[in-house]
Amino acid sequence: MSLNAASAATPAALAWSVSDGLRYGLLGLPLAFCALPLYVLMPNLYARQWGVSLATLGALLLAARLLDAVIDPLLGRLCDRLYATSLRAVLALGALASCVLAVGFSFLFLPLVHEPTALLWWAGFWLVVTYAAYSALSVAHQSWGAMLGGDALYRSRVVAWREGLGLVGVLLAAVTPSLWGVPAMLGMLLLGLAFGWWAWSRAPRPLRLSPSAVASVQATAVTTGALWQPWRNANFRRLLAVYLLNGIASAIPATLLLFFVQDRLQASEAMQSAALGVYFVCGALSMPAWLRLVSRWGLARSWRFGMLLSIAVFVGASQLGAGDALWFLLVCALSGVALGSDLALPGAILAGVIAQAGDRGRAEGAYFGWWNFATKLNLALAAGLTLPLLGWLGYVPGARDAAAAALLSTAYCLLPCALKALAAIALHFFIIQPTAQPHTP
Repeated sequence: MSLNAASAATPAALAWSVSDGLRYGLLGLPLAFCALPLYVLMPNLYARQWGVSLATLGALLLAARLLDAVIDPLLGRLCDRLYATSLRAVLALGALASCVLAVGFSFLFLPLVHEPTALLWWAGFWLVVTYAAYSALSVAHQSWGAMLGGDALYRSRVVAWREGLGLVGVLLAAVTPSLWGVPAMLGMLLLGLAFGWWAWSRAPRPLRLSPSAVASVQATAVTTGALWQPWRNANFRRLLAVYLLNGIASAIPATLLLFFVQDRLQASEAMQSAALGVYFVCGALSMPAWLRLVSRWGLARSWRFGMLLSIAVFVGASQLGAGDALWFLLVCALSGVALGSDLALPGAILAGVIAQAGDRGRAEGAYFGWWNFATKLNLALAAGLTLPLLGWLGYVPGARDAAAAALLSTAYCLLPCALKALAAIALHFFIIQPTAQPHTP
């Protein structure tokens, strides 16, 4: 069946039920679950239990992550070739990537060597393997969702289920190691990947390309020109610019959260955990509200409203100081609501951009490869620019004088507001309103 059949689909054919959402979105839970321990638990474990230098381990994590980001577009083109072959081939890649991810993650937390130098080599190898498997599984899964097509509301529902269940995975990852230990964490990840892949294999199927389009994709999927194809799409370049601005603005507070809570608010560790919990729970609970807003305003206007909400919240947060920890929970709740728009809406807009360009079913992997590259670049830029800048300006962790508090508040609250404002302005003037109807291949 060719993709032009999608444009003729009836509304009933594009219905999205709770069971559809669970079957497609469930894999998002273990994917999000495994990310947090790699960044938070693993460095602490290696440093405290086996005496590995934090500075060296940090450099190793950064190098592995940068290599992972570079290979994302290549993995995207591999996914395009597999999609052109058959959906069974894509699911086979997903099964293989899930197994490799489970093995790599397990070996990182249960290493067979413990001498610090040997442990660094061990960690470096398995980090690269784990990140590559994670990226391949993520790109294949995201591309599947984009290929389902549909109008703005349908696309946003697809993404919202994936990202909402991902937030559940983050919450589970935050509490499982401390409550039940590393073995329970590994067992939960294994079960999550197994059930996630099984559910995905029974999710709604994307429509297949026509034979001529299949031949075209297979012939170009590994060429350099095909790899850079998304960059020839002006709407993609504009959307990616907005996504980068907004993503860096969101990543800066994530990088500085613990410093802000400890030094600006002078709050306890329990408050740090509560703040994170409130943030992610409100993000997950806000998904239905954002879907209702999309049905009234559309994707771009709803996303812009989410940016403006975040700006208002962080302007208020800039007025907080020592003893205002309870008010900060309100900030976390409202910024969590804004997080829901950042998770559910940009990916749905991207799916529409792909369809509008006539690339649906042809190049989703390439688009999401570059999209994931940008996501990882956001996190790297936030940490790589903000922390050195604060140090250069004189902030030292643990400092609680007025000058240090002002610097921290400016970096945590006001700098993200400025970047969010630029993103909202760019979104307004770029007028990114992709249609749901793809071109006929």
